[in-house]
Amino acid sequence: MNLEICVDLLESAIIAQDGGADRIELCADLQLGGTTPSAGLMKAVRKHLKIDIYAMIRPRSGDFFYNAMEFETMKADVETAKALGMDGVVFGILDENGNIDKARMKELIELANPMNVTVHRAFDVSNDLFNSLDVLINLGVERILTSAGGLKVTDDLPLLTEIVRKADKRIKIMAGSGVTAENASEIIKTGVDELHLSAKSKYRSQMFFKKEISMGTSEEEFVEKTDLEKVRQLKKICDA
Repeated sequence: MNLEICVDLLESAIIAQDGGADRIELCADLQLGGTTPSAGLMKAVRKHLKIDIYAMIRPRSGDFFYNAMEFETMKADVETAKALGMDGVVFGILDENGNIDKARMKELIELANPMNVTVHRAFDVSNDLFNSLDVLINLGVERILTSAGGLKVTDDLPLLTEIVRKADKRIKIMAGSGVTAENASEIIKTGVDELHLSAKSKYRSQMFFKKEISMGTSEEEFVEKTDLEKVRQLKKICDA
């Protein structure tokens, strides 16, 4: 039962490793669901971590139907991730009807080689979860991150169990969205292979001087980063 922690800071990546995480998903803008991290962040995290690093390849927040310019950006970001020593990449592309975009996915998967590929929760908003599962298996994807199509992974654990059963070890199923120490054991009973969470806590800013100008969020006085004790607690559950 591997534990993946999603992070968007070098400090959080180091905390996740120190807490026993098996792998990190490296992103920017976790508050937006995660977008592609900068080359500088990938390089810095690779320098400090021994565990696997999977870089998010997502050019923007919002839906997963990308135009030609966004797809060009994704291809360039995959090449950057490979050059900077990432172990894997995380992406998902849908067509305008909510189907897995097989042609573009295949192109990115081939470009990513020899890095492994995780498909993120684009899977959850696809129009047919079981058809998408079959498509991703045939494409050779390593794992799917899923909440079984719900807002939270605990919304429909019987459906998650059925996804695991249909996957039949042909692809790894990683449960994410709302995973906590309180519900992890229940989620593990579905048969999933891995757990995914941010394990974040809010920390008050260390700034003494404050000026009342908003930079786009109402909580500039807080910083969110990975919580060491949360990671350790989840790792104990996974190991048990």
